[in-house]
Amino acid sequence: MRKGLVMDYQENEALHENKSPAKPAKAITLKTWLAMGALAIVGQLAWAVENSWFNKFVTDMITPDPRPIAWMVAASAIVATLTTIFMGTWSDRSRSRWGRRKPFILIGYGLWGVMTAVFPLTALMKNISTAIVMVVLVDCIMTFFGSTANDAAFNAWTADITPSNKRGRVEGVLNFCLFVAQLISYTAAGMLIESKGYFVFFYALGGLVTVIGVIAASQIDEPSAETLPKPETTYWQDIRDLLDWRVLVENRKLFLLLLIITIAGIGFQVSFPYLIIYVTDTLEMPISSYMVIGGAMLVGSAVLAIPLGFLAEKINRKWLTLISLLLSALGYFLFSTSTNLILLALYGLLWLGMNTAFAIVSMAWLKDLLPVESRGRFLGVRMIFAVMLPMTFGPMIGQALIRQFGTPTMLGAEAGFLPAPIIFVIGAIITVFAIIPLFFFDKRRTIDQTKA
Repeated sequence: MRKGLVMDYQENEALHENKSPAKPAKAITLKTWLAMGALAIVGQLAWAVENSWFNKFVTDMITPDPRPIAWMVAASAIVATLTTIFMGTWSDRSRSRWGRRKPFILIGYGLWGVMTAVFPLTALMKNISTAIVMVVLVDCIMTFFGSTANDAAFNAWTADITPSNKRGRVEGVLNFCLFVAQLISYTAAGMLIESKGYFVFFYALGGLVTVIGVIAASQIDEPSAETLPKPETTYWQDIRDLLDWRVLVENRKLFLLLLIITIAGIGFQVSFPYLIIYVTDTLEMPISSYMVIGGAMLVGSAVLAIPLGFLAEKINRKWLTLISLLLSALGYFLFSTSTNLILLALYGLLWLGMNTAFAIVSMAWLKDLLPVESRGRFLGVRMIFAVMLPMTFGPMIGQALIRQFGTPTMLGAEAGFLPAPIIFVIGAIITVFAIIPLFFFDKRRTIDQTKA
């Protein structure tokens, strides 16, 4: 129902401008904060590993050719996007006695961990081509459960329970959890892989995601299904209306923001899938050195996360977005110029710290602009712009640059290339282009500063 989506959006805009009264949101309880934090940490830990160590696993155990990494990243991004659209719409419409989002979170986290533990078994395939196909397939299945639990249901649930004037700090806390998870991925993961190998590492991670995810999901609270209005359209009408071009036009500010997120995401994904390989193989640094670089980047960014969340509530969001993108691009460029451990850590901190600022302000801004009764569906649209397009085009650009400018290498009889510094330079240039849509936002301000 296209009209329904437009009304949702107009209602959301009216609430921001105090044109109609909104019911006061309940305070977030300690139990909810703890459950939110646990789900955020284990979920982001699983994603952090998938975005980094999965790629290193392919290079070390299957083939050094950068193309399978690009294929795996692109395929899983497409699956994540479609999953979030279809499962997010389902969760929007859900009125079960177990909750609206809760069943999706609980079951999704449980099976997400199982498939993570299955992933290393792909290396047992004797035929390289078969192994590559299985790597992509298992990653896609794991992504389906992860996106159902985290991208579709968990993100919609956090939007459901958070009032607009608290979204900046909630995003700050969620980003702090993100960097706790990434710190574990960059440090403890590396140590466990070095000492016990990939198989033990993936088994342990899968068990952790399943156990903690199920326990935390069982503790979350939601409004009673009886308090929610029943859907007036069919499931497939919701899907069709969501992808209607007219909806995009009528939610202009939302999609301008999504365009910024897309361009910045492509810049990030040009180099990020190959980061571990660049540090450990191209620069010939041990995993322990990568842990120093990654640890400095993540600890510094985590320390900034909560203050940046409060800053997102106080400062004009357009200007904060502009500054964070430009400084992040500078960090990309400087990272490409050095082989010194300390400088790499400092440049990486600038890159990732400013990327954190952008992530916080853009997500808080996005949640303010989401149509009130269609958050799950529009988080699916967000996945097209924030995940599918960046993770399809970014790694493809990266692997093309690596094959053109990288150093040839071998793994047994398998030929490949090591990443070259140019992937960071091109990533920086693309990130700068992300500021262009900012100039098409209205100049007037609202009380929550989302219409800068």
